[in-house]
Amino acid sequence: MIDHIGISTANAEKIIAFYTGVLATLGIEKKAEYPGSAGYGRGDKITFWIGHSELAPSGMHLAFSADSHRAVDAFYQAALAAGASDNGEPGLRPHYHENYYAAFVVDPDGNNIEAVCHNN
Repeated sequence: MIDHIGISTANAEKIIAFYTGVLATLGIEKKAEYPGSAGYGRGDKITFWIGHSELAPSGMHLAFSADSHRAVDAFYQAALAAGASDNGEPGLRPHYHENYYAAFVVDPDGNNIEAVCHNN
């Protein structure tokens, strides 16, 4: 249904650096970079964009898919090391479904970012 999504930031350099390192733990790479913006994805498809804007940050929730619990754990540790704050450490969330393994952080702009694995 959704082809791609983007968030806005007034501090593109800092946020691009944050996501480049953190998303690498999930196999998501920076595929394009232009002044004040960057695009990320897997394979040839860019599905996530960051762009410069002087408006307030997006303040949204984004969930990135992970292939394993280990990738969720690595995402969480990398995000905290890169300046995110904890918003839910890695673990099962059986109230969503029995195999929902996720971690939540708040990025430096205040977005609630999640990595989730639906496999056991």
